[in-house]
Parts: sequence; structure tokens; C-alpha cells
Amino acid sequence: MHDDRALVENRLKRVLDERIRPAVYPASTPLDVAVWHAPGEPVPVAEGLTASPAPIAVGDAWGAPWGTSWFTVTGTVPAEWAGRTVEAVLDLGFDENMPGFQCEGLVYRPDGSPVKGLNPRNQWVRIGAPVEGGEEVRLHIEAASNPVILDYHPFLPTKLGDRETAGSEPQYTLARMDLAVFDETVWQLVIDLEVLGELMAELPVDGARRWELLRAVERALDAIDLQDVNGTAAAARAELAGVLATPAAPSAHRISAVGHAHIDSAWLWPLRETVRKVARTASNMTALLEDEPEFVFAMSQAQQWAWVKEHRPEVWARVVKAVTDGRFVPAGGMWVESDTNMPGSEAMARQFVHGKRFFLDEFGVENEEAWLPDTFGFAAGLPQIIKAAGSKRLLTQKISWSQVNKFPHHTFLWEGIDGTRIFTHFPPVDTYNCSMRGGEIAHAARNFKDKGVARHSLAPTGWGDGGGGTTREMVAKAARMRDLEGSAAVVWETPAEFFTRAEAEYPAPPVWVGELYLELHRATLTSQAKTKQGNRRSESLLREAELWAATAAVRTGFDYPHERLDRIWKTVLLHQFHDILPGSSIAWVHREAEKTYTAVAAELNEIIDDAQRALAGDTGSGELVFNAAPHARNGVPAGGAATAPAPARGGLRARDEGGYVLDDGLLRVEIDDRGLVVSARDLRAGRETVAPGQAANLLQIHPDFPNMWDAWDVDRFYRNTVTDLVDADEVTPGDEPGSVRVVRSFGRSRVTQVLTVEAGRLDIRTEVDWHETEKFLKLAFPLDVHADRYASESQYGHVFRATHTNTSWEAAKFEACNHKFVHLEEPGWGVALVTDSTYGHDVTRTVRASDPGTTTTLRVSLLRAPRFPDPETDQGLHRFRHALVPGATIGDAVREGWFLNLPERRVPGAAEVAPLVTVDDDAIVVTAVKLADDGSGDVVVRFHESRGGRARARISTGFTATGVAVTDLLERPLAGTAAPEPADGSVAVSLRPFELVTLRFSRP
Repeated sequence: MHDDRALVENRLKRVLDERIRPAVYPASTPLDVAVWHAPGEPVPVAEGLTASPAPIAVGDAWGAPWGTSWFTVTGTVPAEWAGRTVEAVLDLGFDENMPGFQCEGLVYRPDGSPVKGLNPRNQWVRIGAPVEGGEEVRLHIEAASNPVILDYHPFLPTKLGDRETAGSEPQYTLARMDLAVFDETVWQLVIDLEVLGELMAELPVDGARRWELLRAVERALDAIDLQDVNGTAAAARAELAGVLATPAAPSAHRISAVGHAHIDSAWLWPLRETVRKVARTASNMTALLEDEPEFVFAMSQAQQWAWVKEHRPEVWARVVKAVTDGRFVPAGGMWVESDTNMPGSEAMARQFVHGKRFFLDEFGVENEEAWLPDTFGFAAGLPQIIKAAGSKRLLTQKISWSQVNKFPHHTFLWEGIDGTRIFTHFPPVDTYNCSMRGGEIAHAARNFKDKGVARHSLAPTGWGDGGGGTTREMVAKAARMRDLEGSAAVVWETPAEFFTRAEAEYPAPPVWVGELYLELHRATLTSQAKTKQGNRRSESLLREAELWAATAAVRTGFDYPHERLDRIWKTVLLHQFHDILPGSSIAWVHREAEKTYTAVAAELNEIIDDAQRALAGDTGSGELVFNAAPHARNGVPAGGAATAPAPARGGLRARDEGGYVLDDGLLRVEIDDRGLVVSARDLRAGRETVAPGQAANLLQIHPDFPNMWDAWDVDRFYRNTVTDLVDADEVTPGDEPGSVRVVRSFGRSRVTQVLTVEAGRLDIRTEVDWHETEKFLKLAFPLDVHADRYASESQYGHVFRATHTNTSWEAAKFEACNHKFVHLEEPGWGVALVTDSTYGHDVTRTVRASDPGTTTTLRVSLLRAPRFPDPETDQGLHRFRHALVPGATIGDAVREGWFLNLPERRVPGAAEVAPLVTVDDDAIVVTAVKLADDGSGDVVVRFHESRGGRARARISTGFTATGVAVTDLLERPLAGTAAPEPADGSVAVSLRPFELVTLRFSRP
């Protein structure tokens, strides 16, 4: 019996490969081909259609890296093919083993209307069904010769990742350009045999159903005349009809297939190429929707929809029609599928504001599902943001990539830091590129963790990243598995239909509390430092621009720049995409990002300067200090401006043992002759910060060669080897009063640090001229603190993580994310480290040999030097700023983090500026003050409780408010939520821990 099974299975594979699949196109004739290679960047469609091409033949090379070639194919349908189905088969030189990540094409008719995309597993264009014979065929192909950069292992450094270094060598060889007869019966037979063969392989070896399928397949193969496949295919299909008609068991797992094409908004290609990838895929999917009445397709990322609308109006018209028909579905409700660890509070909120508003404005569609299959873990503040945006569900897939711990649920409630719970689904198919293979479907059913209480899961189905989306073969396979014994039952549904069904069957799912940490891709918190700094600086400048423009608009009639801010926000949000901000894209992407962030900063500073000048009035001889932070400082109110002296910096004196002492009366810092901090004494508490016998401000360098995914990963073993950078070239007084300058050289790199003490805080400015390869640079602070957990700032609050490794879950978090601060605390005393641009860090603790105390070491990650996909990652000059705050409470950490990221601005003027909004409790942090997006002139204020406790406060307005409403993030009044009653120009609010609130104040 076993021999019979192996014989049939081997026979099936060979007959399919060598006889049946080739018979799908039993007759063909070559097309004439000509090509025009566009010089430089892609040209408009009209230009490509009217260019003068030169002849090219199958077998010829074409396509310099990142080039665009316009092929024109012409021919005549043979008269003898009358009554048959005819397709053009157009192979640009595809590697079918890689459905995306290579050359692609978009086919146009002579009038410029799009037909469909060309992709490695989607090479056909229908000419007629049936044809009359004699038809003239003329098609144009806009072909992109994007180089193949992703070769899963080994990842080798390549210059192909930037047009400036990629060269001009042709990348592809034209493979096939034919008109061909398409045999529908043979094609259907291929699908029949694939479905049954794949299902057979997943069934129990000795099960009756497997043997039933085996014998049916054997009969079908016997029915085929290998010298006349086309003439005998129908007979073979008849032998399979019975087993294909046997219905699934009532208990079968149910899969909602959602047509999908995960398209990274940038990754191994630049942003401009994603514009075209989306157009090709949208063309493919609208064409497939016309052919397949049950198929539905979902596309996320409002930015990608906006690109189609702006750059490919002919494709957009087809998309709009399909959306109107309810079958091309906007998904996700975000501007892009962003990283969710590093974007700041307001930026994460605006991802939903701009994404949802686009779909509402264009289609009247309200998305209730966040769609983030490929994001590298999820911050614990996200559930509240999703809810505040008017959504209530989340789909993710990437946590299936975790290396150590297998996530225990597939359908669950995810609880965030404030207690908000979001219904979440993690598809057990374990891919967001499902192709409807039997192995994938069987894996989903076996893998599903919630058996016995639920039986529905979702499968995002289609090739992404240039693979062209869902194929007709996938649709045909799904049709056979709709009700097929031995298989999960597959049906096409929208995300909303799936979630409605899943929620109904599972009313009390398990709860997961806290972040969804991905045990992989941890180095994305550090790679490409300039991209991360550009993001953080842009977020800070956007806060300032909105605050001062709103204040000036209310106080002086300043023209609030709605359109400019909207455009800039969308630019910043785009660059938070989960392969841009994480630093995992090619050199071209990050080179462009740096230029974009520079332009963003210039424009935002212009808006800020104009608004502040309008507020400062007659400059006179005075100077105003503008404070954009949410806390008062140095006599200047939060969100206001006043005259104030510069804060006093601590004094500097020589240290008896060598080095220097910085002292401002609150904090005394000793720096030894190596430039290391050997003491940081909190003078108010009489408490030493640095662990005994240890030194802080210690730069450490590790080898950094992960097993895979260079820019993405740092593996645990990197810690096995470390070099402490303790040798100093210089330790001298700095150029600024009260500062110490430290210079170190190592390898081919150089570090210059300037240390100062001010207001009880040690400021450390670090400049690194970095020229290392495959190295990881950390800045270490061994602290005399005994704590089993620490706090890291996240969106609208902070998350706690363990300092120990009691469990595998804790041990896996050996690199984690923070925003502006990390805080450690014993009862009664704590210490914070705040940062203006870094995200990655690690915290470890050791028991000292000299005494029973515990040293808790906090290290911030500064730089890496991976060679793939950008071989020059992080090379060059970088500047960082950190501040160590001994004696800090969690509230101090919050405040100091804002101060470091929003420095004071000094502007000529004498007219003090009262804040538009004040709060009488520092635990409540205002994250946004702006004018309403609808242009009404209403003032919108967003705030949250920042310390993890209850808070009651009064929100006072420095303007006349005629009314106030509690709104969602889109500034719409929340149904069923009572508006606070204004009294004496203020409203009382009561917040639970980390609660986020948006108030909209109307003005006369």
C-alpha cells in the first residue's frame, strides 16, 4: 500500500510538470516586440506610449537597475484559432520562485487605459474568449527593471540598493512574448489535481479519505493520453468530480479568505517605485474582480490609495467603481502600516486620523479594523489609540515570527496600558501571503489555538511586494475548498465580515495584557540613526508648529496653515512605515528620507518663526522665552512665553584624583581622568547614583553579525564579547562654561562628548564620527538601584518591563523600545535617563561581589553598522543628547523627557504670551493644542494621564469658549459621552491611569 501511494504521488508530480501544465497553452505564435528605454526616472504614461521604440527579441538582455522600459508588442490572431480563447503570454524574464522583488510590468491598451499588471506568476493578458481570428493585437508594457536585492541567505552587501551606485548592467533577459491558445479545461484540471494532491499530502497517512483521493487521482492520470492531454483532459476531470463534490465535515475549520497584496511602502525599492507597484496590483485586482464574482480584495494604507488617485487616475477610476460595488475594500484605517513601537503619541494617533479621514472623504467608509500584518511588534498604548480613532479590532501576523515563545492565542482581547481592550486576530495560517496551497490551509486548521471555543480564522491571500496580489489560480483553489471533505472550508469575505463572525462565536476570548513584543527584529530600534532622529525631530516640530500657530491664530488672527500642516503630517507619517523608520530599507530610501526630514524641519521652523513673531509683537529690546513643553520651566508657563533668564549651569573644578567635578548645588558629578562618570550624587537625597566601583557614561562596543536579517536583527550572543572604550584622547574643560569635553578614538571612529550639570541633571552630548563595520555601540549607566522592573515611555504613558530573566518571555526582551525616557526606582528614590532621539536600550542587573547590593545597568543603543540592505548604514557623523536625572520620580522623568525634546526658543519681543490652555495637575500631559481640522476655528486639546494613577484637574482656556465636547481622534463628538460643564473659563476632568482625552472647544 505504501508503495502504491508513493508511486501515485511521484507520478502526479511528473505528469503535472511535464505534460499537463505545458498543455494549458497548446498552440502559440510569437509577437513582434520593440522597446524604448526611458532615460532617468519614470516618465508619464502618455510619453511612454508615444515614444519611438527599437526592435528587441526574446533572449535579448534589457533593463538597467531601476530603469523603466516601454515595450510595444504587436501581432495578429491566427484565423485558425477562431472560436478559441486566446491570451498573450508575456514573460519579462521573471523568476517564478520569487513572486515579487524583481521586474514588473503594467500593460496598457493603445488608448492609455490599463489592462493588468505583469508579475512572475501572473504573465497572461486575455485577448478574447472566444476570438474570431484575424484580430490585430497591440499592447504596451511599462516595465520596471528593479534589481533583485533580496536573496534570503546569505545577505551579501550590494550597491544595487541606490541608483547612484547600481551601475547600468542589464538585469533581465526577455523570455517569452507570444500569443497563445488558452485551454480552459486543461487549466481547470491542473487546479483539480493541485488541490487534491496538496490535500492528500496533509491527511493522515492511513486515513480512508487520503486513499480515496489517491485512487481518484490515479484514475484521472490513467484517463490522460500523454500525447493528447488537451483531448483527454475532460475525461480526467470526470474521474475527479466525485471526490471534489464530497462536502466538508460540519466541524471543519472555517477560513475567511481576504484578497490581499502586502505592499511595503518602501523597502528594497524607493518610494517612487511603490507608487507604481500599487498601480500594477490595483489594476490586477480590479481585473480579477470583474472575472470572479465571489472574490473580494482588501487594500490597506491610505497613502497607497492616495498615490493611485494622484499618479494613475485611469487606475483610480476602476478602483472607485470596485469600491462602490463593495468588493475592493479599504482596510486598516491608517495612513501607512507604520511601525508602532517608535512613533510618538501624537504621530500614532495621526496615523489613524489621516488614514480614516481619507477613506471617509473618498468613499464614506468607516474602518473598524486596524490592519498591521507585518509590523515588528506592538506598543502597549495602541489599543487605546485604536479605540479613540473609532475602531475596535486589530489584525496582525508578524508575531508568528517570534524566535523563542509561541504566542498562546489566535483570537483574543488585547488590553493596553489604560485597560482598553481590542478584539484581535492573529491568523493561524502564519503568512500574510497565503497562496491557497493545501499545506497552508491545513496548517491554519491544525495550528489554530482556540479549537473547541472558536472555529474561524482569516487568511490574507495573494502575493505582495510586486507579486501582483491574488491570482486566478488562488481563486479557483478556494472555490474547490469551499466545501471539501478533509479540508478547512474557505469562503471569500471582507475583514469586517470575518470579524463580525469571529466576535459572535467567541464572546469571551482570553486576554493578553501589555505589549505584543516581537522576539525578532530588535535591531530595528537602532539601525539608520539619522532616519530615527529625523522622525523624532519632526514630531517635536509638528507639536510646536500646531501649538504656536493655533495660539497666534486665536490671539492675533494669524493664518493657521491647515494645508501645509496636513501635507507635512502625511510626509512624516509615510516615513514611519515599518521598513523606513526601523532602518531596514535600501540606501536610496534612507538617503531620500534624510533630505525629506531636512526639508520638513525647514518648513516647520518657518511656520514656528512666523507664529512666534506674530505673538511677540513689537520686538523692542526684550527677549521672550517660548516654552512648547507641557510643563512650566524656568518661570515660563507650559505653552506660553515670558521673559526669563537663562538657567544657571553648575560650576566646574578640578578633581583631586584627576578629572573634574561638576556641581550645581543639586547634583555633584565626578568625572575621572578617563572621561567616565564615577559619581553622580543627588545632594538633596544624599544618594549616590553610580554603582560602587563602576563608571557611567561608558561607551561599549560589540561585534554585531546576526544569523540573518542584518539591518533587522541583533542576536543574544552579541553580548558575549564587549570592549569598554575607556581610553581617552582628551579630558579637558569644554569651550562652554561649566562643561567637560571628552574625546576618544577607536577603530576608524572618533567620539566627542560634552558633559554639563544643570537643574540637577547631567546632560551628555555625544558626537560620533562612525566608520565601523558590523559593530554595535552602546552607552552604559551602571546604577546603584535595586529594582525588579523599570518603566519605558510609550504612546500616552509608559510600560513596565522586568530587569530579571525569570521566564523565557522576559529573557527574550534583551533589547526593547523607549521614547523619551527610561525610569528605574526603589521606594522613595529613582533615576531617569532621557533621550532626544534614540529608542533601543537594554537593562540588566547583577549582584555585586563586594556587598549584597544590586547593580542595575541601563544601556542605550547608539549605532550599528549592518551591511544589508544598505552597505553604508550609519557611516558618518551623528549627534545624540541624553540626560541622567538622579532622584527622579516617574513624573520627573516625563517632564524632563519633554524638556529635552522641546528646547526653549528665545525670540526678540516683550509681549508675554499666555497659554491657550493650562492644566492644574502636572500628571496630565497635553500632547496637542491645535485648531480643528475642519477649518471651523475650534480649538482642539488632547491630553492624557502620564504617571499611571488617577488624576483630577481643571483645564482652563485662555480664550472665550462657547462650548466644549469630548471627541474621538477625528474630532467628532463621542456618542453617549457627556460634555464637561464649563465654569469660570475651565472644565473639570477626571482621568483613569493613562487615559487619553480629546476636547474640542468652540469659539464665537
